[in-house]
Amino acid sequence: MRLTSFTDFGLRVLMRMAGSPDRAFTTAELADEFRVSRNHLAKVISSLSGAGYLETRRGGGGGATLARRPEDIRLGDVVAYLEADQALVECFQPGGAACTLTPHCRLKARLAGAEAAFLADLNRSSLADCVYRPQQA
Repeated sequence: MRLTSFTDFGLRVLMRMAGSPDRAFTTAELADEFRVSRNHLAKVISSLSGAGYLETRRGGGGGATLARRPEDIRLGDVVAYLEADQALVECFQPGGAACTLTPHCRLKARLAGAEAAFLADLNRSSLADCVYRPQQA
C-alpha cells in the first residue's frame, strides 16, 4: 500500500505537535520545517481539524494544537480518514466497475482484507508511540 503525500504530511504534523504539546504551530512554521508549500499544508491542517484531531485559532497568537491526547489518536484511524478518497484499486471506488474481471474476480476480497489488516496493524499504535522531538541545538 502506498500513502499519498497528503497523508504523509498529516502524520508528520501530528507527530511534530505531539512532541511539543504545550504550544501552537502555525502553518507557515510547519511548512518551512517540512519544506512543503504552505497551501498544501494548510489543506492538511484543515482536514485534520475537520476530523477533530487538531484545534485551530486564527490571528495573532493563533495556530494549531492537538485536540486530543496523543494516546487517544490511533494511527490507522488517521490514515483511514486521510486516505478515504483514495481507492486502493479502481473497483473499490464508488461505481467502479470498469474492470472486465469484476464479475469473477478473486483478488478484490484479498485486497480488501490486506487493506483492513494494514489499518488494524497501524491501530495497534497511537500517536504517542511516534512522538517526534527535534534535536536541541
